[in-house]
Amino acid sequence: MTADNKIELGTDFEPKFDSNGLITAISQDAKTGQILMVAYMNKEALDLTINTGQAVFYSRSRKKLWKKGEESGHYQKVKQILVDCDQDCLILKVEVDQGQCHVGYMSCFYRTLKLGGGKLEFTAEKVYDPKEAYKKNN
Repeated sequence: MTADNKIELGTDFEPKFDSNGLITAISQDAKTGQILMVAYMNKEALDLTINTGQAVFYSRSRKKLWKKGEESGHYQKVKQILVDCDQDCLILKVEVDQGQCHVGYMSCFYRTLKLGGGKLEFTAEKVYDPKEAYKKNN
């Protein structure tokens, strides 16, 4: 089996991290299928996620690990991790009980790009008040 076939068709988990040591991780609501957010994981975040069942990511802006919900209380319980064919992207099927976007929406994908116009249109309603969820940091 060639190296590519081993990655694409084999059963060994060999995640491909990029040159910054990160892999893309997409969180999806396990019940509804809604895409909640896109983030990144380094090896430590991925290992913690696998071992604890709680979504842990790597913040590129803060340059540190962050357990989803550590500030807001909006945690993600991982039910399944899907791995793409190249093993360079993950989908975390998660169980959630509250909005996941830091600005108050269930999903970070709350706007739609109007084709041909270059403008954004809101397609969701806020489900929580971020000022309340993050009040300890205000």
